Amino acid sequence: MLNLSQLFFSSDQGQTALLDNLDLQAKQSTEIQNAKGLVRAALREGIPKKYAELQLPGKAPQPRFFTQGSWAYKTLNAPCQPPQEADIDDGCYLPMTFVTQQTKRPSVAAETFFDIAQAALEPLVKAMSWKFGREKPTCVRIHISKLAHIDVPLYAIPDEEFEKLKKSMAVESMTMDSAERAKKIDRWDALPLDQVLLAHRTEDWMPSDPRPLNDWFVDHVKVQGPQLRRVVRYLKAFRDHEWASGGPASVLLMAAVVPLFQQELGREDLSLLNVVKGIPAALRKGVNHPTDDSESLTDRLRKTGAGEGRDLVEEAAKKFSQFAGVLEATLAASNAEQGVIWMRQQFGDRFPNRADLVKVIAPPTSTTAAAAPPGVAGVIASTPAKAGPSPLVGSTRAG
Repeated sequence: MLNLSQLFFSSDQGQTALLDNLDLQAKQSTEIQNAKGLVRAALREGIPKKYAELQLPGKAPQPRFFTQGSWAYKTLNAPCQPPQEADIDDGCYLPMTFVTQQTKRPSVAAETFFDIAQAALEPLVKAMSWKFGREKPTCVRIHISKLAHIDVPLYAIPDEEFEKLKKSMAVESMTMDSAERAKKIDRWDALPLDQVLLAHRTEDWMPSDPRPLNDWFVDHVKVQGPQLRRVVRYLKAFRDHEWASGGPASVLLMAAVVPLFQQELGREDLSLLNVVKGIPAALRKGVNHPTDDSESLTDRLRKTGAGEGRDLVEEAAKKFSQFAGVLEATLAASNAEQGVIWMRQQFGDRFPNRADLVKVIAPPTSTTAAAAPPGVAGVIASTPAKAGPSPLVGSTRAG
């Protein structure tokens, strides 16, 4: 039997594991952070200016920003293959002084809001040789490189609440240094708990607050441990290797993983196996949004393939079922080199080619206990024993 945990995650600074190879390089992270700062600055200055130029009613709004998505959850992986890109979500929040008492909705059309934001960003995008994208109707997307894009969803909250927020932050900032101030401004719980509206290009405004999902996942990590976050990243790595584009959304994987997760101290491979074995049944049964039970995430995935006559949920279930079989067969095997080959077939070059770090565990003495798990023999027989790809060199961070 094999223990491949050190190839998934290692606390040894001199050893590179799969998790290390999923991280962005330090230079790449810095470039993204700098780009995000430039985008924020352009919107802070440009939105009030463009708003005034259009002579729209009310006071020009001053935006604030709150990072969300995988960057905030700490589940962001570097892209595995083209055309994949790292997805950075940076919500832009504006006070809306022209919210009417009757509707509680901004009177400026969402489409106009998008036009204002994009016009504010155009000089920066041109100067940096970036490109706008319109792949999503709920954000302004900026492709900053072949590696990453920044999505800026546009939110509105009642102006009176935003004014309270500004005043409270101003008082607190007087006693903070610059680092503490930046951290406080980007806190999720600084915004009011309700009346958060998201601009949509075709559906105008819709109630949408990204914070409950963030809180849900972060709270589970606090209770169940950081291994939960790592398992989510392993599954996203498998997805990105199997699907150059499309595949199960990250939020779908998160929602499927949390109820299946079992912490296995010192055994990343076993914890991953516990989850992967349960995912096919979970997908077929249906997975709902963790903070909105009325929204089916599997139905959303299924609809994306409906035009092609494909059931993408069933396709995903079969892929994860095969993955579970290969992983189970690998842990039941006795040949470390072969086990690494099988894992590199599931994850690609990012899984370390280091059979020397695999622990070979003596099988149980009981004949019954030592028997191969159901389906393992068939998986082994159908998985070719071929040489694995060469070790990854130069495409991940040093170490």
